[in-house]
Amino acid sequence: MSRLATILALMAALAATSALAQKQPAPFAAGDAKAGKAIVDRDCVGCHAAKFAGDPDRMYTRPDHRVKTPAKLLAQVQACNTNLAKGYFPEEEEHIAAYLNLQFYKFAQ
Repeated sequence: MSRLATILALMAALAATSALAQKQPAPFAAGDAKAGKAIVDRDCVGCHAAKFAGDPDRMYTRPDHRVKTPAKLLAQVQACNTNLAKGYFPEEEEHIAAYLNLQFYKFAQ
């Protein structure tokens, strides 16, 4: 009986894991990439261009970039928002992350 209980428990765990995996939203699903692009063009490009000899895209495409996951991308956007005192709302941070993901990072949608 304990072997059957173990098998049933494993089957239930696999089913729960599968259900959780299916319920994961796409990164930045609530973000509007078009709105994010407008914010990036207005507030980010100048600073990034100054740091990378006029090529703002190098911020995202350089080989040693730190952003490796959707969570890290959003955290980096939030850090820039805080450090530069931009005052973006969380929705705007998600818009920025959605644009950057679409344009540069390509985390699974």
